[in-house]
Amino acid sequence: MPDSRSPMRHRSRVLACLAAAGVLAGCSSADPGTPAGAASGAPAGALPSAHIHGVGIDPGDGTLLLATHDGLFQVEEDGKSTRVGPVIDLMGFAVAGPGKYLASGHPGSGVDLPEPAGLIETTDGGRTWRPVSRQGESDFHALTVSQAGVLAYDGALWRSTSGEEWAEVAIPFEPAALAASPDGQQALATTQQGLLRSSDAGSSWSEVDGAPLLQVVDWAPDGATVAGVDPAGQVWMSADSGMNWQEGPQLDSAPQAVDVSVTDAGTRVVVVTTDALLESMDSGGSFDVLLEN
Repeated sequence: MPDSRSPMRHRSRVLACLAAAGVLAGCSSADPGTPAGAASGAPAGALPSAHIHGVGIDPGDGTLLLATHDGLFQVEEDGKSTRVGPVIDLMGFAVAGPGKYLASGHPGSGVDLPEPAGLIETTDGGRTWRPVSRQGESDFHALTVSQAGVLAYDGALWRSTSGEEWAEVAIPFEPAALAASPDGQQALATTQQGLLRSSDAGSSWSEVDGAPLLQVVDWAPDGATVAGVDPAGQVWMSADSGMNWQEGPQLDSAPQAVDVSVTDAGTRVVVVTTDALLESMDSGGSFDVLLEN
């Protein structure tokens, strides 16, 4: 989806290099305020939290979003990060449209949500959240949304066309991350045993022969481009819906989340590692550091 923002650039550039793949390591209607220890913002150039569970781009205005242990943060053009809305430990996070996001996790102090939060939704860019389903039942650590609905994992794999009524579906291995094609008919799951792929909206899964052992993965809105990062920080790109993969840069630290989108300038890849938030505007060929610990 087009993004006309001028991308932020920072001190260092990580150049492309080759490396071997690693091994997977084992609602409130108003902001209730910031509990002790939960910062409402971060200085320019600094990550807002050590625990970042998701990253996304709002397709309406190109806002860069970080879903963290301390809530949702927007990354500004000057490199500052500002918390939006209540403090919720956002374990699962997915952008469904302009200003519309889905999430799951644990409510912070004073936040009127059950524990766990189940599936929750915002339609105002994260300022307020409402319960959708499975409140007090599900803490979705893996979550993806598409035109077909929602695919999520809380110890079991669940599928829903509306986010309200769910059906459990089988998956051979526990997924660390899920990604669906825009139409939802194809899906990928990263697991300790290898990359899984579904061609029937998650009903059945098979291993992708020759695929790297990825930790995180995301599907671009063009329907063909997929980005992934392995546990060692090696970036991988696919131009054919995850069937074949090309090595990209080595980011030197373990990944926490990845997002891939299409901009006027080309394919944009954003990766959060344990050390930094990095951005590529050349289809994962090279990365700039935006924020760091």
